[in-house]
Amino acid sequence: MSIEQHDTVYVDGTFMPALTEIRMPVVDPATGNVIAQVPACGVEDVDRAVAAARSAFDRGPWPTMSPAARADTLTRLADALGARTTAIAETVIREAGFASRFAEPVHVTRAIDFVRYYADLARKEPFEEVRPSALAQADVVVRRCPVGVVSVLVPWNIPLLGALSKIAPALAAGCTVIYKPSPETPQIAYRLAEAVHEAGFPPGVVNILPADLEGSQRMSTHPDVDMVAFTGSTDVGRKIALACATDFRRYSLELGGNAAAIILEDAPVESVAAGLTMTGLALNNGEACIAQRRILAPRSRYDEIVSVLAAAANSLQVGDPTHPDTVIGPMITEAHRDRVLDYIHGAIDEGAVIAAGGGIPDDCHDGYYLQPTVLAQMTNDMRAVREEIFGPVVCVIPYDTVEEAISIARDTEYGLSSSVWTNDLNRAEEIARQLRVGSVYVNGKQTLDPSIPFGGFGHSGVGRELGPEGLAEYSETQAVFMPSPYRNI
Repeated sequence: MSIEQHDTVYVDGTFMPALTEIRMPVVDPATGNVIAQVPACGVEDVDRAVAAARSAFDRGPWPTMSPAARADTLTRLADALGARTTAIAETVIREAGFASRFAEPVHVTRAIDFVRYYADLARKEPFEEVRPSALAQADVVVRRCPVGVVSVLVPWNIPLLGALSKIAPALAAGCTVIYKPSPETPQIAYRLAEAVHEAGFPPGVVNILPADLEGSQRMSTHPDVDMVAFTGSTDVGRKIALACATDFRRYSLELGGNAAAIILEDAPVESVAAGLTMTGLALNNGEACIAQRRILAPRSRYDEIVSVLAAAANSLQVGDPTHPDTVIGPMITEAHRDRVLDYIHGAIDEGAVIAAGGGIPDDCHDGYYLQPTVLAQMTNDMRAVREEIFGPVVCVIPYDTVEEAISIARDTEYGLSSSVWTNDLNRAEEIARQLRVGSVYVNGKQTLDPSIPFGGFGHSGVGRELGPEGLAEYSETQAVFMPSPYRNI
């Protein structure tokens, strides 16, 4: 098998040789084979990229271009990505191990939707308005200015979605960007760089390079970076927040989750089984921060719900992600698979019962596969329930009253998402309003809509992505007091 060799980075509007001579291997999680080598960029490469972004922001045309002109370039980017849809989807499957049935519609097409949304929003959004100030006897021009140079750091489980949920609004706002992909999925970033180059951004506006740990840390601490936009673990997010606080650098953090799915007495068991096996187990191979993992079931229906969830989990096809019948592909690395197995074994030691799965499939001899797993007889104080497993595992917890279910759902440091399952939509909304989470999905209506804000409470992050709220993250506000009367915008 040939190994794809990447020796360049995309900086200052061109593909140029990386300054580092060190290379990182890229592994296909379905086979365990090395499929590519990419530069392990350190401080020197990052400094060069930041210098290009700084120059493009301070002296280039991008921040001062009209929003409509920036939108035109973003539209060209969306078109260039659209022309590469198949190639990008194939890369997602090979690098991340996601099933082919999800790769194109979720990881590619939806990501392109983000770009088109922010292109359209940039054309419509008022970046300036005039407000009268009676006290100052002035007309005040209130401007939304681009925040500046933005470092974008994205994990392997949403390699293009995560990147464009940040890059698109940052560019629409007039910022310049340095983007570092995850070491596990860097080739997708090269596909993005090709599309960026074709779209014709001014030099230095978008810079893309893989990096090692030291290079990644430099992107969060460089004095010429004005903002860090990060998706990943809560532990790393905390370190970024501390590093940014030292220099009062802006940051946006989309971090971990530990979603609770509250099943009410009247919920149809068939829709619950289908919905929660998808959103709790199959979505991204279970490697998703919004996965509905804590299943809160009424005690009167507990055995029934465990039984149907187990049957549904056992029906999910695990295997080669390129096969059209596959629903769950491999975990991203062997170490991550073993970490998920450790959670399962720890739960058993604490008294849990395996209702489905629990191990490595017998017919998957290569790669990092794991059976979709349903754990029963769980309580909210178990480690597998308290922490983010990030794999195809759900924990079913019994409750006696709805008030108890709400209390269990709220008993977590995370606050990214939850769901409510019932035929009574008014009751569902009432419960949703009592949950301290960024998104509540009623009866499985779970999606990332580019027009709807996404983010979390508590340890699930700071700020919001998507929607007009996502655009606002990349702006500073300036008030210019002009003698009255001045003008109307």
